Amino acid sequence: MSPFTGSVPRTEAWRHLRLTVADGVATVTLDRPAKLNALTFGAYADLRDLLAELSRERSVRALVLGGEGRGFCSGGDVDDIIGATLAMDTAQLLDFNRMTGQVVRAVRECPFPVIAAVHGVAAGAGAVLALAADFRIADPTARFAFLFTKVGLSGGDMGAAYLLPRVVGLGHATRLLMLGEPVRAAEAERIGLLSELTEEGAADTRAAELARRLADGPALAHAQTKALLTAELDMPLAASVELDAATQALLMNGEDYAEFHAAFTEKRPPKWRGR
Repeated sequence: MSPFTGSVPRTEAWRHLRLTVADGVATVTLDRPAKLNALTFGAYADLRDLLAELSRERSVRALVLGGEGRGFCSGGDVDDIIGATLAMDTAQLLDFNRMTGQVVRAVRECPFPVIAAVHGVAAGAGAVLALAADFRIADPTARFAFLFTKVGLSGGDMGAAYLLPRVVGLGHATRLLMLGEPVRAAEAERIGLLSELTEEGAADTRAAELARRLADGPALAHAQTKALLTAELDMPLAASVELDAATQALLMNGEDYAEFHAAFTEKRPPKWRGR
């Protein structure tokens, strides 16, 4: 994403989520614990806009997404969203559904790794937010449920039918999206939905540790790796290896590549600059 900005100032306060940034690591917390962090129209819009701002600023090198209270995210708020959508016309519904998809695209396209720290429920849109992350770290209380067919909608919501088969395979994705049944942490790990299963209560800590490791590493190399993983999902091999070659040629002209050689020669750890 381009780092250039226009006339709109930086957002100083986010109404629908909690943000902290420290030494290159952003922590975004969904903060409606009384509603199991159910998403509202404003929460979707804040996530979309926050990721765009952080991507432009280039000061964040890793992001942790978590939920306050007993769960990660229970999905869209039944009263605030489902009730409201029943009164919308087709154009309004299309605008809303495009916005939710823009959140998923922002997670996939931001130039830093996103780590979902999951405990308790991750349902509906909450499950897709975790799915869109680069890493999913969960404790044994976590349970994922793609509930869209349970409310009479397609299981392919917010890009789920695109992303989930690529993470767990078509067979598991068909079962999860068609039936909407919950998947507990142990099974999620078995089918490849989780990056790591922690001890109970340790998902946030482990996610923070991974974010610190990523933020201390070669940020440009991480950004380009993420970009290639997303771009090459639909590419033939010939196009993929050509894109890999062009990317490596660019990075070989970067400061971090030269720094690695200098550090190796001098027998010291590299001092990554993300350039």
